[in-house]
Amino acid sequence: MDSCFICSKHQGTITTAGKMIYEDDYVYIGHIDKGGNPAYLGYVMIDIKRHAETLADMNLEEAKAFGVAMARISKALRESEGAEHIYARVSGHGVPHLHMHITPRYPGTPKEYWGPREVLDWENAPYGTGETLDRVCERLRAHMEMDDETINE
Repeated sequence: MDSCFICSKHQGTITTAGKMIYEDDYVYIGHIDKGGNPAYLGYVMIDIKRHAETLADMNLEEAKAFGVAMARISKALRESEGAEHIYARVSGHGVPHLHMHITPRYPGTPKEYWGPREVLDWENAPYGTGETLDRVCERLRAHMEMDDETINE
C-alpha cells in the first residue's frame, strides 16, 4: 500500500528516526526515537511487515510471530532494563497498519503515573537520546539474540 507510513518504512522508501532491535520475515521491532529529542527509554513498537490493518487481519504465521515477538521484547525489557511492568496497546487510529506500542514501567514510578501513556508524563521518567538510546537498543537486541530459542523455559 503506497500511502501507508509503516509500509513505506519497511519498503525503505522513507527513513524514520527509530532504532531497529529485531526483525524477521513477519515482524519488525524498533525503539521510538524522537529525531534527536529525548525518547522514553524502552518504548518500542512491533509492526507486522505485511500491510494488515488490525489484529483480525493477521494470518497464522504473522500471529505466531507477533505473539512471540511481544513476549520476547517484554522479557528483554524486564530482564535487561529492569522494567517491573510492561504495557501493550494497539489502537490503529492514527496509522491503519497493525503495530503494537510496548511501554515499560520502571521501579519507583508513582502510582498516579501507572498506565501506558501516563508513564511518559512522569517528570522523573527515564528519557534519553543518542548514545543512551543506542545502548538500550543494543542491550535489548543482545538479550533477544541470547534468548533466540526460548521464551520462558
